[in-house]
Order: sequence, then structure tokens, then C-alpha cells
Amino acid sequence: MAIYDYFPFIPRPPAKFVTEKGVEVYGVMAEFETPSGVFRAAEKVRDAGFKKWDVYSPFPIHGIEDAMGFSRTKLPLLVACGAFTGTFLAWLMQWWMTSKDYPLVVQGKPYSAWEPFVPIMFEISILLAAFTSLGAMLAMNGLPMFYHPLFKKDRFLRVSQDRFAIAIEAADPRFDPAATRKLLADAGAHAIELVEI
Repeated sequence: MAIYDYFPFIPRPPAKFVTEKGVEVYGVMAEFETPSGVFRAAEKVRDAGFKKWDVYSPFPIHGIEDAMGFSRTKLPLLVACGAFTGTFLAWLMQWWMTSKDYPLVVQGKPYSAWEPFVPIMFEISILLAAFTSLGAMLAMNGLPMFYHPLFKKDRFLRVSQDRFAIAIEAADPRFDPAATRKLLADAGAHAIELVEI
């Protein structure tokens, strides 16, 4: 999902594919009956070079992230940046307060002594790391998502019970409706549907 899916006032780029009725195509959804079937299909989609696609399952499937070709997440790096930023800002705030804004001699230490700042630096670094992890996780997962084109498909609703699905977006550079449908059929899809926005 792109930024214009969350903010309706941002104009959408022109549709790459449309149906005969002129409705924009979101992509193709394929339904699978077993976890092993969707796992093998995910490997085939990954090997075909698709980048904008996802697997939907009623429960976690062990190893599916490897089958989809996921790389390591950047979240730990972002959380570390948030923590270091919190540490620096806490030190800067306390240094400003004790040496510039309201200088006060405490226990005979110099105004800019860093030792008394440690508890606050620790607390602020943890606070900013927590906020960074929550915000970055939500942004990286595209949440909150109040609407998705797949919600209109009756077959997709069974994914929360006993079915498995792969959806390949039309925004993918390798997407071609006929070729994508053939790839999913060859991968063993039980049912394949075109998804409109």
C-alpha cells in the first residue's frame, strides 16, 4: 500500500491496469488449501522476481519469510537511533538546565558533570526507543489499515479460518494479468481471482 491509500487528498498515479468496466486493478489473488501448497507457491512467486506481493494465512507458517525472500528488518537500527537520540537529548537538556539556564552547584561538582545525568539519560533513551519501535513498526507494516481491496473478496474472508492466499499487486513491475494468473495456476492455486480497487 502506498501513501495515497492512507490519505485520500493525495492524488493517485494513473492506473496501470483497468478492467473492461474501467475499474482499477489491485492485483491477482490465488487461494490455496494447504500450508505446504502456499509455501511452495510462495517460493515460485519469489523465484519469478515479484516484489509487491504477500501471503495470507490463518496461522503463522514456519519458514514462510524465507520462502518469500524477506531480508532482515531495519527496525533494530531505527530503535538504536531513537535510543541514542534520546540519550543525547537528555544530556543536552540537563546540561542546558544545570550550566546555562539555572546554574546551581550540587555536591561541589562542576556545572556540566555528566554523572548525575545518567538516570534521566537512561529513561529518555528507553522512552524514545519505545516510541520509535512502535511508530516504525506501524509504518513498516502499513498500519493502521482501515480498508484493503482484498476485503471485498468472499474467498479472502476464509483466510481467517481455513484457507491460504497469495496476492500479487498490479503495482509490481513484473505484473501482467495473464502471466501472473498462469504462474499461480502452475503453482497449484485452487482458485484465482482478479482484485479490483
